[in-house]
Amino acid sequence: MEIIFHYPPELLQLLIDAIPKLCKSKSDLLLFFQGSGVSKSMLQPFQQLLLRDKALFNKYTVTREVLARLNEQGESSLRVRRELLKRVTEFEDFSVCWENDRAAARGLVAQICDVINVKDSFTRMRNEKDKERQRRLEEQEVIAKAQREQKANRDRVKSNLFALFGVQNAHRRGKLLEQALNDLFAFHDVLVRDPFTIKGNCGEGVIEQ
Repeated sequence: MEIIFHYPPELLQLLIDAIPKLCKSKSDLLLFFQGSGVSKSMLQPFQQLLLRDKALFNKYTVTREVLARLNEQGESSLRVRRELLKRVTEFEDFSVCWENDRAAARGLVAQICDVINVKDSFTRMRNEKDKERQRRLEEQEVIAKAQREQKANRDRVKSNLFALFGVQNAHRRGKLLEQALNDLFAFHDVLVRDPFTIKGNCGEGVIEQ
């Protein structure tokens, strides 16, 4: 179940309608929340209300307030909200409900299961779309990186060739030309049998390959 940060409005209302019907007594309601992991501090005011004035304790009102508070807590109460959903969707023994609540309770639990399944389907589809978008972004980044590297190599080869015009020493210029030519052919994916080398006596600078 991927109802991540809060119960959507339609699910929240279904839970508010369903949970009081699944809990026959007011004490059962508090035990249901307690068993789902709702903190004692959150339940304490309602426990005190039940002890002080049972008539003022309304199961639907209490359920609404507890669920609203859990929703407000966001991610910190994620585990509790998931456990509540689990308990509701796995509820099977409707004989423990009031007789006039059983049919409605079954229907509400079924609706909650349908909502969760739809939400999960949309979540799965959204996750797949996110994965596909991430894959495309990664592919585009690989292409962009290759293009940047290619441009950097082209600029480097061009810079090295132009730099030769400023080298006065013939022998040094020849050695630099060797590397420049090899880099130039490698950049254009031109295969050569052997690297370019400079031959000749006294700095003649004859290029051989």
